[in-house]
Amino acid sequence: MKGAAKQLSARPSLGLKALARGLLVVIPLGLSTSALAATTLTVVPQSPLRSLDPVITTAHIIRNYGYMVYDTLLSYDSKGKIQPQMLEKWEVSDDGKTYTFVLRDGLKWHDGTPVTSADCLASITRWASLDKAGQVMASLTTSMEAVDDKTFKMSFSMPTDLVLRGLAKKSTSPAFMMPERVAKTPGSKAITESIGSGPFKFVRDKYVPGVSAEFAKNEDYVPRKEPADGLAGGHVVKVDKVVWRSMPDSFTAINALKNGEVDYIERVDYDLLPLLEKDKNINVIPNELQGGQALMRMNHIQPPFNDKLTRQAALAAIGQAQIMKVDIGDKRYYRLCGAIFGCGEPLESSEGVDAVINADPEKAKQLLKESSYKGEKVVIMQPTDYPTGGGSYTPVIAQQLRDVGFNVELQAMDWQSELVRRTSRKPVEDGGWSILTTNAGMADLTTPLAHFAVATNGDKAWFGWPSNKEIEDLRYKFTTSGDFTEQKALAAQIQKLEIENVIFVPLGQWTNVGAAGNSVKGILKTPAAVYWNIEKVGG
Repeated sequence: MKGAAKQLSARPSLGLKALARGLLVVIPLGLSTSALAATTLTVVPQSPLRSLDPVITTAHIIRNYGYMVYDTLLSYDSKGKIQPQMLEKWEVSDDGKTYTFVLRDGLKWHDGTPVTSADCLASITRWASLDKAGQVMASLTTSMEAVDDKTFKMSFSMPTDLVLRGLAKKSTSPAFMMPERVAKTPGSKAITESIGSGPFKFVRDKYVPGVSAEFAKNEDYVPRKEPADGLAGGHVVKVDKVVWRSMPDSFTAINALKNGEVDYIERVDYDLLPLLEKDKNINVIPNELQGGQALMRMNHIQPPFNDKLTRQAALAAIGQAQIMKVDIGDKRYYRLCGAIFGCGEPLESSEGVDAVINADPEKAKQLLKESSYKGEKVVIMQPTDYPTGGGSYTPVIAQQLRDVGFNVELQAMDWQSELVRRTSRKPVEDGGWSILTTNAGMADLTTPLAHFAVATNGDKAWFGWPSNKEIEDLRYKFTTSGDFTEQKALAAQIQKLEIENVIFVPLGQWTNVGAAGNSVKGILKTPAAVYWNIEKVGG
């Protein structure tokens, strides 16, 4: 195809002579005008893609994969308003307890079969069994039923709009819709098919886990007629395929962008930004929506951090300033922040933030003496190929803990290995762990409902498995409240208890910075990296 295109463009004079003689210029059989204009967008994603179930894990790279392949019933626009996506409309009963949803026309799975109500109900059930917002929603659900192939109902024990907020969730994990046969996979088991109804099709035979992935434009996808707006509106695909190429070495990625070998880097190392900011052929793209909060989670079910005083000692040992300096470095793109629901966000609170931001080594030493700590090994997982997942700053945490008396062992591993290991509930001697670090994206952390690390429902909580009934009761009240003033007060109470009990440790807030060649247009500032609306001019 490329060779044919070169032949046509290399002989313009022949085409003009033919026109002058009144002859037809015929495109060779099988080579359409759309094929001639075929475009490939080559991307260095934020981290390697190694698994394909966007519901079973909270990793952002798999969420981004989900937005390529799948679709959601509802989406948030850029103003924070919930809009229909796969839905044509929805209606609410007078008592606020029953919602009737109607799917829009033209929805097909990638295998050509129509999307049905049964598919959506099965997808919602699987998502709700794993997602923190979904679990609360499920606890209120009294019935779910298909009315016909395009219409289904959900009823609840009390008036609530939680179903809308849950199904429109932006991140970790969005309620992606799947065929019924796929959605019936138990939540404890990863799905094996990549069949969605989204704007791209996953090209399975081009997938090399951890290395590359390819997505082809879904020619059967019918986008909404509204313009793209946040994650809502028309998901119009303007390239023929998107290729993800993992490049763990940042210098390699930067050089590939400057040389035109790749078109877009989702996340640029901050210390390499000067190499791009001076290049007139490159656009540097800060995006606070794709930024987030670095955080540290301790394992609440294994020694030594099953003891509250030991966790408090660790909190007192850690200071954000040094961590953010190592992690981000460029002061334009980070801020010290102890508010667990985000600084500058609607539910920001000052409750307990000094204890989170500033280290107090002497207090840490005293608390450690008072605790049950007996010198047990503290194993910190260090993801070496995902710096902003903690790879860059876990050595800082390790040293801060050693300085107050903890016995620390830093264990290096790739990000995928950490994703697997963090599921282990075993002691460190048997392959378990004591501390993990990661990021909560801004879309993940702004409410007690969305923030994956806030839940304290034991076995159903995020990795580390904390248990605290008082926090869970407050989260339930927040979820069922429709009054913002009340929600803000409840969020402040939750933050106070989260910090006192050291459910997790916020390490600072940062802005994501991507970069793209000048030929790339239409990158949306959304909470997740999405590839509709993007075009590659001249390519």
